[in-house]
Amino acid sequence: YMGTLSECLFFFAPRVMADTIANGQRKRPRADADDLHAQIDDVRIRKIQPVIPPACLLEELDLSDELADFIAESRREVAACLTGADDRLVVVVGPCSIHDPAAAREYAGRLVGLREELKADLQVVMRVYFEKPRTTVGWKGLINDPDLDQSFHINKGLRVGRQLLLDIAARRLPTAVEFLDTISPQYLADLVTWGAIGARTTESQVHRELTSGLSM
Repeated sequence: YMGTLSECLFFFAPRVMADTIANGQRKRPRADADDLHAQIDDVRIRKIQPVIPPACLLEELDLSDELADFIAESRREVAACLTGADDRLVVVVGPCSIHDPAAAREYAGRLVGLREELKADLQVVMRVYFEKPRTTVGWKGLINDPDLDQSFHINKGLRVGRQLLLDIAARRLPTAVEFLDTISPQYLADLVTWGAIGARTTESQVHRELTSGLSM
């Protein structure tokens, strides 16, 4: 167990005190460290699994210089529309959330033609939302549960999500993503043209800080 300094002090202090009393005055039963740990830490956590570091996934599913240029240009175009320098409307269109990557790729293939047809009046961006905000319970999205069976293979979800964004970018179609979890942008943000935070998180301090640091 690797905790903070304060956690370590709290964890070891009772045992040190018991040893001192046993040597100097009277002996007390020593509590088992694992039992103490189980009583005070992660009491609502079923299990812990490591998540792939962002740098490893970005190296595994790398963004080419060509696609990086496209994403940078699409960000400039959207920004120009939002500031009024470009009189086109920005249209974010697509499914509520992505649950079927194959269907999303098919949708992107169809949307590319429509984007080209309407480009004089509209700046079309595909909605590619991977995370579902939940007031109570329910499916939390492709990243959290890519197999839709509560198996929560998050590493798989991150890989599937990043690969999908790469494939859509390769079609020269800008993407929009809602950043619900404050960690997921480290895995995906370099591929996103337009980012959002949802209605439930507009008053969240950490999400306001997150948006201040995003590059789109």
